[in-house]
Amino acid sequence: MAFAATGWNVEISQLAIDSDDLPWAERCRYWLTSPTLTARPSRRRRQTHEPLILAGHGIRLRVDHDALVVSNGFSHYPQRAVEHRFFRGDRLLPSRIIVLDGSGSITFDVMSWLSEQNVPLIHINWRGEVVTALGAGHATDPRLIARQLDAQRSGHGLRFSVSLIRAKLLNGIETLSTALPACPVRQLAISQLQGGVSEITKRPPKSTGALLGLEGRAALAYFNAWRSLTLQWKGLGQRPIPRDWHAVGQRYTFARNKGGTRNASHPVNAILNYAYAILESQVRIQVIAAGFDPTIGFLHSGRRGRSDFVLDLMEPLRPIVDRKVLEFVQSQTFHPADFTIQLDGVCRLNPVLARAVVILFESFKGFSLPKLPKLHGAKSRGT
Repeated sequence: MAFAATGWNVEISQLAIDSDDLPWAERCRYWLTSPTLTARPSRRRRQTHEPLILAGHGIRLRVDHDALVVSNGFSHYPQRAVEHRFFRGDRLLPSRIIVLDGSGSITFDVMSWLSEQNVPLIHINWRGEVVTALGAGHATDPRLIARQLDAQRSGHGLRFSVSLIRAKLLNGIETLSTALPACPVRQLAISQLQGGVSEITKRPPKSTGALLGLEGRAALAYFNAWRSLTLQWKGLGQRPIPRDWHAVGQRYTFARNKGGTRNASHPVNAILNYAYAILESQVRIQVIAAGFDPTIGFLHSGRRGRSDFVLDLMEPLRPIVDRKVLEFVQSQTFHPADFTIQLDGVCRLNPVLARAVVILFESFKGFSLPKLPKLHGAKSRGT
């Protein structure tokens, strides 16, 4: 089984299967059939338009006789080809289509078809980054955009950012209290986050830099508490793993490419990246549908081409996603075949595991998206 450096370009043949490939295929089958992750929704629930998640080599989207035909990719051998056909107005039409890295093809008429049916197409690369989100119903409201810009120049954007970070700290306290075992490091982190809530409530920061400094100190204590959590593994006698993979570890990478948390060198961080990507896609769709400009942010601001406003709204929801990740990794016994290590030290998820993680978070109803700001006091002319 051979992998290209930039995609799941898998050359599979029965003769190519050797003893090293068998664990990979077995883990692919495990994640495809795991009842806790891939249980099929009931017919009644499927009618509520569940997302369609695609992964592997040979993904294909095309329009045939005015119907959308979607062919899923292949990730291991043997694997049965799966094809979906959707008609316009179909009651089984997916709420969105998510492509996890992979390789394949899509035609221009597919993009038109999806736009007409209001079905977003989201592409997430192997690093867990949202590469693109097409067909999300973009209809920006000039009045809202003017208010976003006014809020950047006035103090309204900072006040909104303070409320986001305060909510993030409170959610972080809840995650530490419920998703990690009791220990002195956890209690210290909870105390530090509680101190941050008290400070931000009594003496709100006067600048974005001060606010980010407070959030950074809290994040350091928050993720330091994760180090007390160990992971369960099997199959280590056949294939060893890096020493730091036995525990959760810190939320940063030691990979040579200096990619920060985007280029995770640890399995849990790699899983987090996929979970955050799903969160980003959900928030982005709501922001665009509401008429805001996703690039005009308050807490995150200044980087060209980045969806700063989406990143702002994600902040209070990250600890809730973290909670689900912690619950997930504690409920699983992993195998070395679930992950691969790139030449630069970056950890990459088995594509079927990545698909299972995305399914888990797409169906997670444990949080609601943040309420979009009204930006009172920052009005545009004529409003």
